[in-house]
Amino acid sequence: MPATDFDAERRYDDERFSTSEVFRSDRMKVVCGYFEPGQFIPVHAPDSDVAITVLSGSGVVREGETDREVDPGDVVVVPAGTARGVKASEGERLEASLVTAPPPTDAEHDPVRAGLKRGEFDPRAGGE
Repeated sequence: MPATDFDAERRYDDERFSTSEVFRSDRMKVVCGYFEPGQFIPVHAPDSDVAITVLSGSGVVREGETDREVDPGDVVVVPAGTARGVKASEGERLEASLVTAPPPTDAEHDPVRAGLKRGEFDPRAGGE
């Protein structure tokens, strides 16, 4: 049984959000996500459901065209095929678990890589 905690997995990167994979199967992927202030996972719409649980900090989870403010203890679930992204508030770090089912494909993460490369939270909008 995979088991860990946020303290054991914690690592931050000055350049971009970081994740620590806790578990992966062909049906599910579980990661701990660590965001410095203002860091983000760019908006993308893979064919997988995601459940995001905020442990600490605050930020925004994009679900379709809606930005949802999140704080510790909040859980946001975004269905497969719906555009989503995560962004830490400017004033503090954000830590969250992200559970995706099934795990997104490498090709489905192309918009994430493109958004990170250009520094865009929403690459579909050409910047943000």
